[in-house]
Amino acid sequence: MVVVGIDSHKETLVGCAVDEAGRQVEHRSFENVTQGYRLALRWIRELGVERVAIEGSGSYGRPLALALTRAGVGVVEVPPQMTDRARRSQRSRHKSDPRDALLIARVALREPDLGLPRPPGLVEDLRSLVFYRRQQTTALNQEANRLHADLEQICPGYQHQIRTRLTLPSSLKGATELISGNQSVRADIARRRISAIQQLITTIRQLDTQIRPLTQQTGADTLCAIDGIATLGAAEIITQVGNPTKYATKAKFAMANGTAPLQASSGQTIRHRLNRGGNRRINRTIHIAAITQIRRPGTEGRQYYERLLDRGKTKKEATRILKRRISDRIWTHLQQLHPTPNLT
Repeated sequence: MVVVGIDSHKETLVGCAVDEAGRQVEHRSFENVTQGYRLALRWIRELGVERVAIEGSGSYGRPLALALTRAGVGVVEVPPQMTDRARRSQRSRHKSDPRDALLIARVALREPDLGLPRPPGLVEDLRSLVFYRRQQTTALNQEANRLHADLEQICPGYQHQIRTRLTLPSSLKGATELISGNQSVRADIARRRISAIQQLITTIRQLDTQIRPLTQQTGADTLCAIDGIATLGAAEIITQVGNPTKYATKAKFAMANGTAPLQASSGQTIRHRLNRGGNRRINRTIHIAAITQIRRPGTEGRQYYERLLDRGKTKKEATRILKRRISDRIWTHLQQLHPTPNLT
């Protein structure tokens, strides 16, 4: 059995082949271009490789991963965290591309349950839209903060006249009226910021219009039946999860999204601590759902939360337990999405 590990970069792809004992067989380096993919495929076939592991199959290594998959080669993704842990376990911790490729191959050799690269298709298109919307939202908040700083200098105490956030149309209209007679350079910059904010708001609304039907086509809109999860939250979950079958149980899904507590027991003292790992995007969506349920009287989540408090749990503990319950509910919904051609 020969396994190849590939460390991907903008310009180069560095590969290392290892045998079943993890011993280095051969190193190769290729350009990260179409011709390089052909040469890499030829090398892989010459070695009789059974598995190719790529670090960065979602970024610099994605074109190679797709090319190898189309050619019928088994490709898996090695997260950078695994490579980093393998590097720290070495006697010598120096870093180089050939050494990283060797460690990637060894990780793939000992880890049978590594994920697959994201296939092109509906979910990948949705993922691109969600990612772009996230970027626009970040830019919107940054621009609103800068406008706030400008308005504080132009009209000290303006917040007593504009009491809502600066990303609302009514607030932007009020800010425009406040500085309408001011011809200073800072006021001119503030007007430009207002125009930029309005354009970003329009872009985000257009993206929401695109995201909604794609989410429905994946079937992930059924997640909206869970209190606190809207269309955008459902889209975030399905694009982060990809293929739901890679989480065989609710416990594995909870560990993957950080809602499963970690054991911190010693002797006869049994305790758990907060899990700060896992996919933080999914964790954030679950957290928003939990807080929404807690704030809405009469919801199933609020009633469960109150029962936990009555049993002596603190508010933090009760929130974490509720998040785990929401995670389990999401897993159940996701299992109903597969198998379906919509996810590829």
